[in-house]
Amino acid sequence: MRQSHIAIIGAPLDLGQDRRGVDMGPSAMRVANLNKRLVSLGYEVEDRGNIPVAQPEAAPEGPSHARYLPQIAETCRRLAVAVGQAASQNKVPLLLGGDHSIAVGSIAGLSRTFRKKKQSVGLIWMDAHADMNTPETSPSGNIHGMPLACCIGMGPKELTHLFGYSPKVAPRNVALVGVRNVDQLEAPHVRGSGVRAFTMRHIDERGLRAVMDEAIEIASNGTAGFHLSLDMDYVDPSEAPGVGTPVRGGGTYREAHLAMEMICDSGKMLSMEVVEVNPVIDEVNRTADLAVELVMSALGKRIL
Repeated sequence: MRQSHIAIIGAPLDLGQDRRGVDMGPSAMRVANLNKRLVSLGYEVEDRGNIPVAQPEAAPEGPSHARYLPQIAETCRRLAVAVGQAASQNKVPLLLGGDHSIAVGSIAGLSRTFRKKKQSVGLIWMDAHADMNTPETSPSGNIHGMPLACCIGMGPKELTHLFGYSPKVAPRNVALVGVRNVDQLEAPHVRGSGVRAFTMRHIDERGLRAVMDEAIEIASNGTAGFHLSLDMDYVDPSEAPGVGTPVRGGGTYREAHLAMEMICDSGKMLSMEVVEVNPVIDEVNRTADLAVELVMSALGKRIL
């Protein structure tokens, strides 16, 4: 990394989906010795704790097509401010989710920081799902299936226009890697958005190295660097069982590490988030431990 300081920020949000438990993801990753393991790589690590989030029991669910929208928007605003503060202090924001709705805030904060410098940012989104639904197409109304759409300007204005502008990332600088489960009405959004989607078939046919080379180029082309949004359901459930919405046929253990190592080698990553770790359905914290391993690879750990 170009910076030597990391700012860890927890976002224990679980309003974006039905399955409870991802709010414990930040704690699970800290229990897996995230902080000490990062220090062992030579980084100065500052854990800024968790941002405040609303609890489902204390918040009205709201419209069925965009459940908990005001509460999620407020959480994303708080997270965006925290990310912006860290990035402006030349620290690498490392965000711990929570469900994938938090990406709206993390990317807004990073985008705004570089927009002030008249620069743009790219995005690598590693996920089993496209996360490009809108309230009009979502079969569930769960906002964790909408954040990528929001980041490129599609979706509720409360999320697309944080800080008064949209999109936060140009679609041409977005690479979606590992997708294998797309809703029927969501697919036209993906195809028509300008986002480059690499499905598991692309990875099967071309190999992960070729796909990641292209994804890094897409996210880096004309930008100051990119944000990495890693949903742990990118990895096959045999390796990462404790995730919010598991889908068979995902990346292998070594493929996931290779992707992180290539991202590190690029020197272009500006910030990173890991989301959808659910200790409630995990096996002795396996998924959180793997998440920490992958963070380590993305930040410089090598075999030799």
